[in-house]
Amino acid sequence: MAKESFDCIIIGSGPGGYVAAIRAAQLAMSVAVVEQDKIGGRCLNYACIPAKAVLRSADIVSEIREAGEFGITVGEPKVDFGAVSARREEVIGTLVGGVEMLLKKNKVELITGTATLTGGKSVSVDGRELEATKAIILAAGSVARAIPGASFGGTVIDTAQAWALDALPKKLAVVGSGPSGCELASAYARFGVEVELFEALDRVLPGEDKDISRLVERGFTKQGITVHTSTLIGDIKAEKSSASYSYGEEKGEADWLVIAAGRGADVEGLGIGAAGLDLDEHGLIAVDGHQRTSAEGIYAIGDLVHGPALAHKASEEGIIAADAIAGENPTPLDYIDIPRATFCAPNVASFGLTEEQAKEQGFDVTVGKVPYGAVGAGTLYGDRGGLVKIVGDKKYGELLGAHIVGAKATELIQELVNAKLLEGGYPEVARFIHGHPTMSEAVLEAARAADGWLIHG
Repeated sequence: MAKESFDCIIIGSGPGGYVAAIRAAQLAMSVAVVEQDKIGGRCLNYACIPAKAVLRSADIVSEIREAGEFGITVGEPKVDFGAVSARREEVIGTLVGGVEMLLKKNKVELITGTATLTGGKSVSVDGRELEATKAIILAAGSVARAIPGASFGGTVIDTAQAWALDALPKKLAVVGSGPSGCELASAYARFGVEVELFEALDRVLPGEDKDISRLVERGFTKQGITVHTSTLIGDIKAEKSSASYSYGEEKGEADWLVIAAGRGADVEGLGIGAAGLDLDEHGLIAVDGHQRTSAEGIYAIGDLVHGPALAHKASEEGIIAADAIAGENPTPLDYIDIPRATFCAPNVASFGLTEEQAKEQGFDVTVGKVPYGAVGAGTLYGDRGGLVKIVGDKKYGELLGAHIVGAKATELIQELVNAKLLEGGYPEVARFIHGHPTMSEAVLEAARAADGWLIHG
């Protein structure tokens, strides 16, 4: 049987794969996308989007509870979790439908099945033989990873299953306080669920700046979350209707135990051995700045390769790969400048180096820290406890990193990312005119603080 031929074959339709497909089609390639599950991949169907849909409902619950502070009298909100779940599915359906429409609009052929590399630029999809005349892009994403001594099953679940629960549990135990674990804990706690959050390291969100972690933990405590840092959890067992575990000398039990301790590249069954792909020191597919693997004509992006496991990073790598395949010379990503966002309450966003990392790397560090309460909008909108922290280098006024915790942090961070990418520094940001009264004025004041002339504070 003759192989079906496309210029570009993409394995995986998540934020990396479908964006790469659209870009390749824009560059006049014939494109096929192979997806073994649902269009949009794990991000749209099981992770990013369902998580944020549920978190938005939790945000509204919080706003209702705080309405009295603004002169609005309401009763204690009642959570209809069935309706929350229905809206979650509606949001997923709307966005997946949008991706399907975009692929169709760009004449991308969608092939459903499990893809395996068979050597060269050939792919087998459940017996259907395909060949890429130009390149294959691997965008298969990642899978949940358990912790040593535990396995998924029964009442021991991963984060995707936790977001898809059909009823609110009485108690939830979350293992791992990275972004996914913190988002889960924060959402369910605000719905009235008893939540225990476990972290082996000494603080929540250990990848963030220490000042940010401290404020997040304070916020979690106010939400009623029991936070256990520097704590190893063990003896995890899935019982008939609950999960049991131990930590230190204590024993615990919860309706569900969620392992949110990281993910691994989804390479099983992909056939990377047959394709002759080299792996890096972390077991990920080794690529260059244009996402090229060690095998001619095969590219890899997203969670399969080095760099932060973020949807927006995968999308940009997909564009870089498509451009490179088309013969262009795209600029490789500078991973340190990719914004990071955690949608727990309080919101957290950052990019670049923490204060500690900057000092370790030998920079002459200056820090500008301004609480939301220093500007009018913080008081107006009822969030005085947020913080903007800028880390800079005194020698050149360079922005080394920025860290924000509080309302709209995930939106506010982009200004500082843009300033850095446009080769501006904190002295320039300190003189940008910001609208008043807005939360963004806290960014302005933090830049002024880093430059040594804070006005409001």
